[in-house]
Amino acid sequence: MESYSNVGKQIRLRRILRRNGRALVFAMDHGFEHGPRDFEPVWEHVDPNIILKKVIRAGIDAIMTTPGIVRLSYKQFLGKNVGLMIKLTSKTELRPKEDHLLQSPIGFVEDAIKLGADAVAATVYWGSPYEDAMTRNFAEVASLAHEYGLGVIQFAYPRGPYINEKYGKKEDYRVVMYGARAAAEMGADLIKTYWTGSKETFKKVVDAASGIPVLLSGGAKTETPLDFLKLVWEVLEAGGSGAVVGRNIFQREDPEPMIKALLRVIHRNEDPEEAAKAEGLI
Repeated sequence: MESYSNVGKQIRLRRILRRNGRALVFAMDHGFEHGPRDFEPVWEHVDPNIILKKVIRAGIDAIMTTPGIVRLSYKQFLGKNVGLMIKLTSKTELRPKEDHLLQSPIGFVEDAIKLGADAVAATVYWGSPYEDAMTRNFAEVASLAHEYGLGVIQFAYPRGPYINEKYGKKEDYRVVMYGARAAAEMGADLIKTYWTGSKETFKKVVDAASGIPVLLSGGAKTETPLDFLKLVWEVLEAGGSGAVVGRNIFQREDPEPMIKALLRVIHRNEDPEEAAKAEGLI
């Protein structure tokens, strides 16, 4: 028989990963991580109530955000069929440069439970001088979250001076693959990581995760909507399970067509160009 906590975890994860095992997750942690400047292209979206109302109405599968944002905007979630991930680590760009490779706790598993979360998220910068502190924190988060039946997503980001020395850049598929494998071996239920430049290399990242769903880290806004739709399509073709998207959604004045086109690609397997045309993006 399954334990109560594992049953609870599976129920909560299904609110994020839909019937086809895929998800489109909206990321709303940029105000802490990058500063409010990320909202300058569409300044009204600095108000979480405004942007969350739009993305939930568009049918997003889940929201990933910080504890305080949920507290500020919880009314947007009431009665809505949307999953909730709460990110429990972050950093600001105001700290000294030498400490930019460290993510610190900004909340606790108990906070996520109180806020009604389905899952929690924490970052590990694989290759950072502070890797030990972040792996210790992730282990503590994952252990307690699993005890209470919450899913756990690791943002598995390779970053560090030795990576640059050995691999040349943080997106090299070998180091992204390594980070994904390490996340799987730490007990992550979902993994968010970088695009590696090709479908063939990203497939190796998915293979290394050994069945743990891998989600694309959406990154900076692309030149055109179609460019991003094609990127997500390649992730899916490689065996990925979807994407966690921030700037490619909230830096658009009307994010609804983009969200609906992404949902077509992720859940209906529609061709990116056809999805873009259907939603008036091209």
